[in-house]
Amino acid sequence: MTPQGVARLEAEMKALKTEARPAIIRAIAEAREHGDLSENAEYHSAREKQGFIEGRIKELESILGRAEVVDVTRLSGPVKFGATVTLIDEDTEAEKTYQIVGEAEADIDAGRLNVRSPLARALIGKEEGDSVEVTTPGGSRSYEVLRIAYV
Repeated sequence: MTPQGVARLEAEMKALKTEARPAIIRAIAEAREHGDLSENAEYHSAREKQGFIEGRIKELESILGRAEVVDVTRLSGPVKFGATVTLIDEDTEAEKTYQIVGEAEADIDAGRLNVRSPLARALIGKEEGDSVEVTTPGGSRSYEVLRIAYV
């Protein structure tokens, strides 16, 4: 994982533990005061949300416990994990920039591409000026690598 990815997951876990968990405990206590729990929709909804929060906390603890942090600023050369790659779509001339990151920190809308995705796998080992053809669920696309940065 990148240091930024670790920081984002740690911030999410802190928010879940310090804000969401206490809020749901209060909501469960309040719902209990309404009487019969077997027909109390608020109580069941709060318990379900509590299960989701606790599950996400455990998932984050597991991910962070196994995370291997890579300082990408010390890397250089062809595309590898952590690289920020600027591509140009050879069909539309549209320019896109992605950072290749681990699965837990991937967010395509934010430009963080899962290292296991078809595009990232095609980019690994490429250098500036290289072309790649990628078969994705949306069809075949061709890209040219414009820039590679490690920031």
